[in-house]
Amino acid sequence: MKIAIIGGGAAGFFAAIHASGPGNEVTIFEKSPKILSKVRISGGGRCNVTHQPMEISKLIKNYPRGEKFLKKAFRHFSISDTFKWFESRGVSLKIESDGRVFPITDDSQTIIHALVSEADKLDVKQIRSTGIKDIKQHGDGFDLISEKGHFFFDKVIVAAGGHPNLDSYGFLKSLNHKIVKPIPSLFTFNAPNESIRELMGISMPNAQVKIEGTKLTYQGPVLITHWGISGPAVLKLSAFGAQWLFDHQYQAKAQINWNAELGEGNYLNQILNYSQSHPYRKIYNHPLFEVPSRLWEHFCGKSGIEEGQLFGNLPKKSLNRLVQNLFCYILEVKGKTTFKEEFVTAGGISLEEVNPDTMQSIYHPNLYFAGEVLNLDGITGGFNFQAAWTTGYIAGVSAKL
Repeated sequence: MKIAIIGGGAAGFFAAIHASGPGNEVTIFEKSPKILSKVRISGGGRCNVTHQPMEISKLIKNYPRGEKFLKKAFRHFSISDTFKWFESRGVSLKIESDGRVFPITDDSQTIIHALVSEADKLDVKQIRSTGIKDIKQHGDGFDLISEKGHFFFDKVIVAAGGHPNLDSYGFLKSLNHKIVKPIPSLFTFNAPNESIRELMGISMPNAQVKIEGTKLTYQGPVLITHWGISGPAVLKLSAFGAQWLFDHQYQAKAQINWNAELGEGNYLNQILNYSQSHPYRKIYNHPLFEVPSRLWEHFCGKSGIEEGQLFGNLPKKSLNRLVQNLFCYILEVKGKTTFKEEFVTAGGISLEEVNPDTMQSIYHPNLYFAGEVLNLDGITGGFNFQAAWTTGYIAGVSAKL
């Protein structure tokens, strides 16, 4: 039986490995000269393989799209299975304080080597620099049409990754699957008119960012950049708010509480208590709430506080403004910046047309899907790779039968 894998990424390799077996001839088609490109660059070249093990009910909450679909899929192959698979092949994994999982070598090449070695051991063929232009049903099998000729296969697993535009899904046109329009997910917020950009490089470890007028909110580290704001809280918020932000042309007001553990009253009371204890201290020189000094000075300036102002005679109006800048800082967002190398898209093959227990097309019995080509995506932290391992595993095992 001849099985084709379209796409030489994480999901494609995992599908190829698990589709291999006696009597099966498995071939990976990769349109570029390089394989496993995202694996190579992920996590700054360290490869964020997966996340700390958690119950499926908690795991699925990290997927803005595909939650119900993955609830079924993760029963077949979850985070603990990923650990077992890599560690049984000599790859030691470590869990970092934020739950992200990396190879103990801190080198993505370790993951690439494990995948390629396993594929080579199972005689998986690789045909690189060969993009598939069209897939046509031919009896029970499929003709794959490329610029290098036609190839016939009994079964096909599409693991071609996510794409930023609909045209990139053109090779699937003749299969009549519904494609959910792709839009960006995981991006930073641009704020071209905001003076806070001058403080690029400053971060707060646990802020809360909310999109005004919505229920969209996320907390975690926030980083001020030359363009606006970034960091895990912003990236995760962008994933859950991808559709809303796209619909509003990336124009929004972000409300930032710079310490998510504190409420408005906490800020007010702590400033008042400090003012009573240290009335003669200059406000500019004594940042509170573990706010970096330059960011504290920025808040003071926006609150109308003069440089020589003492805590003991802080006007009530300025006090209230300072509390607001700490608790509900308004940032005007105009535009986004996506990670060009590590882009993640919302959109792709409609999940309604794929069986989550087999990754099989509901229209074509010998056609399967895996990875980001499906309309599912996770937030940062290893969740997109976990979806790739899971869907790749299921597609491979199902096609093998």
